[in-house]
Amino acid sequence: MTLENAPRPSGPEESVRNYSSTKITRDGAEPATDPVMLEETVDVIVNGTRLASIVTTPDLHRELAVGYLVTEGAIKDGNDIQSIEEKDGQVLLQIRSFEHFDHWHELRSSGCIGINWQRRDEDVTVPLGQTFGIEVLLESMQYLYDKTQDKTGGAHTASLVEANGMLKYKAVDIGRHNAIDKVVGMAILNGDDLAKMFLVSSGRQPAGMVMKAARAGIPLVISKSAPVSSGIDSARRTNVTLCCYATREKTKVFSVPERIEIR
Repeated sequence: MTLENAPRPSGPEESVRNYSSTKITRDGAEPATDPVMLEETVDVIVNGTRLASIVTTPDLHRELAVGYLVTEGAIKDGNDIQSIEEKDGQVLLQIRSFEHFDHWHELRSSGCIGINWQRRDEDVTVPLGQTFGIEVLLESMQYLYDKTQDKTGGAHTASLVEANGMLKYKAVDIGRHNAIDKVVGMAILNGDDLAKMFLVSSGRQPAGMVMKAARAGIPLVISKSAPVSSGIDSARRTNVTLCCYATREKTKVFSVPERIEIR
């Protein structure tokens, strides 16, 4: 299979619609208009079986489905995909193996996991390998912000950034998990090495978020938000560097600080 070599960018025009509202203050009421994030449901069909229904924005559904399979551990990379097609609210994939996990049909918005594993991720670990400069990490906080979020207040962002600070991929979604799946899907479809990048996430970091990065082989996650104990435990177990409470001036590192170069 030849994967598409140019993942489609997402944009606010695809994910936002103006809705009428009424602005009410102590002095009275007046008509208003507000930009609101759009959502729709996409079914992920794998080898003829509906694996998940994901509530998401109206863009990047193929990338979302591919990233979802990678970050949930169903496939390792694009070589496991034999075909992919999007039509009628579905993303249909053929993958090389479907025997090693059970599954259920899960309506997933921003916090559920749609695959039921008989095994734990005891074999998932990210080699030390790539390091990242602290200046690059702190400057990457600029990628957290997005005009869609500014307009609606209802979006999460995820970005993949190279070690030199170059923004490689960015996605916006109503769900923090979905945003990660989308950028991972972009990288996989483009044949990029995720071990050379780090992830900038707008959301809190429980185990479900950290394990997405670990399964995809992303060595470092940085977020403006807080960690959760399960996220810290998962990061330490899988050798992922977890940075939280990040601003343009500082961050707190809860695991594998040796990946960060301080000059």
